[in-house]
Amino acid sequence: MSSTRVIAYIRVSTDEQATSGVSLAAQEAKLRAYCTALDLVLVAVETDAGASAKTLARPALARALHALRRGDADALLVAKLDRLTRSVRDLGTLLEDHFAVGRAGLIVVGESVDTRTASGRLLLNLLVSVSQWEREAIGERTSTALQHLKSQGRRVGAIPFGSALAEDGETLIPVDSEQTVIARATALRSAGLALRAIGETLAHEGHRSRTGKPFLASQIQRMIAA
Repeated sequence: MSSTRVIAYIRVSTDEQATSGVSLAAQEAKLRAYCTALDLVLVAVETDAGASAKTLARPALARALHALRRGDADALLVAKLDRLTRSVRDLGTLLEDHFAVGRAGLIVVGESVDTRTASGRLLLNLLVSVSQWEREAIGERTSTALQHLKSQGRRVGAIPFGSALAEDGETLIPVDSEQTVIARATALRSAGLALRAIGETLAHEGHRSRTGKPFLASQIQRMIAA
């Protein structure tokens, strides 16, 4: 029986470049040692340096997945699941499109996952379910905390345009100059102007956002809806 051919995929985000345990060199060394120990044939190493896990649109990952589709390797090998993705949704997409039964395998060293086996697929599904639960639980706790603050009359969230914090650090008070901009935007909207046209008019009249840039349509929508 021939040995499994694998493509090693390693990734670090910009903030993690010098972090112990997730550096590019550390990941590659770990994966090479794993291949030696389990008699896996390492056919390629694909590296995304300074790439966020927030999206699957990464050059090295795209090359690795394309190679798997061509049949150049039998499985993708990663040091930890978060090197591949931190998104439950993106992981689901990868499993459906690339690592389903009968397709290439996914081997995750840190979590001891190997989707070439039934137990490996079960473990990965459990990890995905736990991750989803944690995400929803955090959302529920955050929502409960915010509702509690609101019930006490305390301010939550960003300070809206047109207002500022009073000395107590909680109460919002109007800012006359910003209220003038809101009134002007509201009047232009009532006159039938589109949000983009309102932004252009405000910019022409010298009105700018807090960052000194022209107002975006979304910002205008929020200010006139408040």
